Amino acid sequence: MVLHNDLQLNTDKSEVIFLGTAPQFQSAANILEVEVAGTRLQVALKMKSLGEGVRSTEGVDCHAKEVARACNYHICALRTLLTDELAQTVACSIVASKLDYCNAMLYSAPAATFDVLQRAQNNLARVVCQRGGRTDARPLLRSLYWLPVKHRVTYKMAMLTFKTMYSSMQAYLNDLIKTAVPVGPLRSSDTPLLNIPRMRTEFAHWSFSVVAPHTWNSLPSDVRSCPTVDPFKRHLKTHLFRQS
Repeated sequence: MVLHNDLQLNTDKSEVIFLGTAPQFQSAANILEVEVAGTRLQVALKMKSLGEGVRSTEGVDCHAKEVARACNYHICALRTLLTDELAQTVACSIVASKLDYCNAMLYSAPAATFDVLQRAQNNLARVVCQRGGRTDARPLLRSLYWLPVKHRVTYKMAMLTFKTMYSSMQAYLNDLIKTAVPVGPLRSSDTPLLNIPRMRTEFAHWSFSVVAPHTWNSLPSDVRSCPTVDPFKRHLKTHLFRQS
């Protein structure tokens, strides 16, 4: 990044946070301030970027907890709605705007992180279907045609990968994925797989260049061979529902 000498930062609106591996955190433990363009900024443990909560020591756990807290707030409000149709409309809005926002970054997150969000979605389904707090949520999710949280993440990443490969909307992402060279001849019905690069750190395994090929290669050939977006969506969602 190139900064001009006359650039001045607004200290009230500028924040600094360290992200990295455990050894890197240890080496930077005594750094309390960072100078940027002649302005000294305090190092923060937590910040928000595009509405997403990030904490240097918790990774995506901070984001998951904040999303679950926001969902639970709206779930309490849903109990006061009188009609099932209105409750489901508001619930779908919550699922789309809260649980799905920035959820692609949760790919490869630990099971405990997904459990926090899944409990929120389960409670949401119970409220919409007017069931008790101990009712098994899995049949309710199927009746509402809602994918579980972990499969929603896979759906988001698969859709992003498909659009990156077959449209010019994400040209900057297309440079991050490469088609794998097949060992033998492919059948006409087979679609090429993507190359999964080797990474040295666990943090790098969360990058798009690794997650996108891993998601794409895990899909069955009949899903990967869909020519356009609409049939790809239908086949992908059907596949994920079978898995769930």
